[in-house]
Amino acid sequence: MKNLFLLAIISISILTSCQDKKQSIEVIKEAKTYLEESHSYAQPNDAVITHLDLDINVDFETQVISGTATYDIVNNGSEQIILDSKFLEIESVTQNGEETEFELGDFDESLGQPLTVVIKEDTKQIAVTYSTTAKTEALQWLNAQQTADKTNPFLFTQGQAILTRTWIPIQDSPQIRITYDATVKVPKELMAVMSAENPKEKIADGVYKFKMEQPIPAYLIALAVGDIEYKAISKRTGVYAEKSMLDKVHEEFSDMEKMVVAAENLYGAYDWEQFDVIVLPPSFPFGGMENPRLTFATPTVIAGDKSLTSLVAHELAHSWSGNLVTNATWNDFWLNEGFTVYFETRIMEALYGKDRANMLALIGRQDLEDELEALSESPNDTKLKLDLKGRNPDDGMNSIAYDKGYLFLRTLEEKVGREKMDAFLKAYFKKNAFSTTNTEDFITYLNENLLEKNNVTFNTEEWIYQPGVPENAAIIESDAFSNVEITLEQFLETNKIDTAVTQNWTPQEWVHFVRNFPPGITLEQMKQLDDTFDFTNSSNSYISMVWFEQSILNGYDGNKVDSKISEFLNTVGRRWYVTTLFNAFAKADRIDEALEIYKTARGNYHSVTANTVDEMLGYK
Repeated sequence: MKNLFLLAIISISILTSCQDKKQSIEVIKEAKTYLEESHSYAQPNDAVITHLDLDINVDFETQVISGTATYDIVNNGSEQIILDSKFLEIESVTQNGEETEFELGDFDESLGQPLTVVIKEDTKQIAVTYSTTAKTEALQWLNAQQTADKTNPFLFTQGQAILTRTWIPIQDSPQIRITYDATVKVPKELMAVMSAENPKEKIADGVYKFKMEQPIPAYLIALAVGDIEYKAISKRTGVYAEKSMLDKVHEEFSDMEKMVVAAENLYGAYDWEQFDVIVLPPSFPFGGMENPRLTFATPTVIAGDKSLTSLVAHELAHSWSGNLVTNATWNDFWLNEGFTVYFETRIMEALYGKDRANMLALIGRQDLEDELEALSESPNDTKLKLDLKGRNPDDGMNSIAYDKGYLFLRTLEEKVGREKMDAFLKAYFKKNAFSTTNTEDFITYLNENLLEKNNVTFNTEEWIYQPGVPENAAIIESDAFSNVEITLEQFLETNKIDTAVTQNWTPQEWVHFVRNFPPGITLEQMKQLDDTFDFTNSSNSYISMVWFEQSILNGYDGNKVDSKISEFLNTVGRRWYVTTLFNAFAKADRIDEALEIYKTARGNYHSVTANTVDEMLGYK
């Protein structure tokens, strides 16, 4: 890629709603040099897209999206512009309204193909007419039986990290931010929503218009189509869900406006006007996806007691770290997720108290230790700044980015003090709003605006560029978890447990209790706990997951438990939960059982989950 300066002229007006006051934010002319990017064929220093006008038809009968993606571009004297494409049928391409030559290059299993379009010096616009195929990885088409209401089909997309290129030909790099408009035609009985300004009710002719005025990277362009309804929580927050789920979802997420206020009090105004959440069918592969204005969420967080809503706080925090300030490359993914876990924890502390926040942080700390052990033979993957060239960026989406990133920021906070840390982060988000940054630029900003300014010495380079966790890592403590550990020890010694002690435990305390079973726990002890607390039939998906993991590892089986594990794996598509349980089968040398379950469950999983489990189990 040539190291050329490109004058990216982006002039947009962003209307920000905050307590009924609208403030216009102007992103003006800015000279930008793009970094070398190993996960995109685009060469944005030569020619780059700035705005997308998407016009598509969603056909559930053929399970195909077809239409035209029209781009405004800035050309820096190049005779071609390169887009990313994977598993797409490209029908025709025009430049400035005239047909032009194009070529699809060699196919790469991870990256797909470069779509090279011939342009002229005065080309301001290109348009690509295309259709998706059965191999398109971002899309999951669900039949009616795979939904909550079981009356109509459903479709959703998942673009992170590099899957947007499988449903839109685009420059699929996080450092390339664009605005977009979209026209989406769907069956009349369904509603379409996107990461944009959204409808609140169905449109009679099934033609939906969308507008996203803030520039976002390609991985945040998202679409969902289904028989859904909307219910407001406040003027700027609300939820979408299928009818049978709507009231439950609304009650579960009723603190969303309080979360937004708490976040704004920490790090400045919410710059996306609307913060809504759509709860998708259970095959959605992640807990949540922070698509701007419309977070996608798994139904596994609907526990009936708001106990798992830290996920909403996490996706909200992404409105600053990730969406507002984005990692320039996937090697810098920790800048998205480490900051977001830190911010999420601060929101939870503001709303629910320090001990609740510390419980969440300690669970993350344990997840980090598990990840460090799993990556013991590839220590370079435990660095915050990664080198993922030649690999799928999905390889870096683990506890290192999330929990080591969080621990770095928490340790830094304890070093400099919370007041200075908060002022630093607030200024960081404001300065870099609607732009991208990388690890090296962050280190420079950190040194100049926090460490040197306050005459503080900190081992930043060790945290970021060395494997493992430095010795000065913050020590996280929770009185509640200490009491849980005492209760578990007493039970293991006496085979007795005082249910009065556990009566008011939070799900986080139960998770801590179950996941800390020692290898020597007996089947009789597990049966006693199951008889007492009915873990096998828990309505909390997180508790179910850790209990089923322990059941598999310790051989606590039988018709009731085995059938529940199979039902869980055939129903839930959340990758974290699914891979945890299949990994437990592998550790317990029960691969044959795992494969029998997987044969029936795989069709319910999004490609993100299925591809991971395929590799884990050697499934072909």
